[in-house]
Amino acid sequence: MVSGSGICARQVVVDGRHHMLGRLASILSKELQNGQEVAVVRCEEICLSGGLVRQKMKYLRFLRKRMNTKPSHGPIHFRAPAKILWRTIRGMIPHKTKHGAAALARLKAYEGIPPPYDKKKRMVIPDALKVLRLQAGHKYCSLGRLSSEVGWNHYDTIKASFCYYSFLFVGQFCFADGTRRTAFFLSSFLMLMIMLCELEKKRKEKSQVTYERKKQLTKLRLKAEKVAEEKLGPQLDILAPIKSQLSAFVWRIVLLVLYSLRWGSLFFELSYPCASFSSPLTFSLL
Repeated sequence: MVSGSGICARQVVVDGRHHMLGRLASILSKELQNGQEVAVVRCEEICLSGGLVRQKMKYLRFLRKRMNTKPSHGPIHFRAPAKILWRTIRGMIPHKTKHGAAALARLKAYEGIPPPYDKKKRMVIPDALKVLRLQAGHKYCSLGRLSSEVGWNHYDTIKASFCYYSFLFVGQFCFADGTRRTAFFLSSFLMLMIMLCELEKKRKEKSQVTYERKKQLTKLRLKAEKVAEEKLGPQLDILAPIKSQLSAFVWRIVLLVLYSLRWGSLFFELSYPCASFSSPLTFSLL
């Protein structure tokens, strides 16, 4: 599918790897308005012209744009690569009209290659490829790396899942065609293991920090309770019977609610076999 190609298959799956963001968005917006259904996968591999530092500074300036009185009204700053592509295409479509809203509804964007698109034919758009549209030697950065710098937390997970699917795909054919595919299979397996080890290491570090914080909070709570008991020694003796009476009163309210639900009488008789009552609102303990 290229610019001006018109409607072809019912749904076209576009591999976003090494496509320029603006050119890809402009072509897809035109196709969507022509009635084409499009699904874009591997949005984290889409490229932007300009180095990572420059693009990050631009995006941080964009993050500072907000509504002073109620920021939740917008603008909404998406961090995920798929949502950034979706927002870019939305800006090229009259999405507030019925025609534009229907066109935008025909767009699907994903990070990685989720099912069922992993078993479908994926296409590229030559008019938007980096190798054909970006000047040789010009700086560029990937959308996934930029998103991970500004708040997207799933970049490593997507990379690990891509290694896993590559490992499975190559494993189906590796042993049927000599040592070359076997070597590629082993290298894919090694890359997958390295990625999983890195993710497991990060998970352990986060869990350790959470555990230490929880342990510290528990220690502080016990210390505060001990100090409170020392300061409120005589007062606690006065409050103890009031506390027990209050808990008994709350328990009676719960029993009344259960009895009003028709099945609470059995629970009441099991809990208080010596109790007698004539109505849900009047009962006494013998």
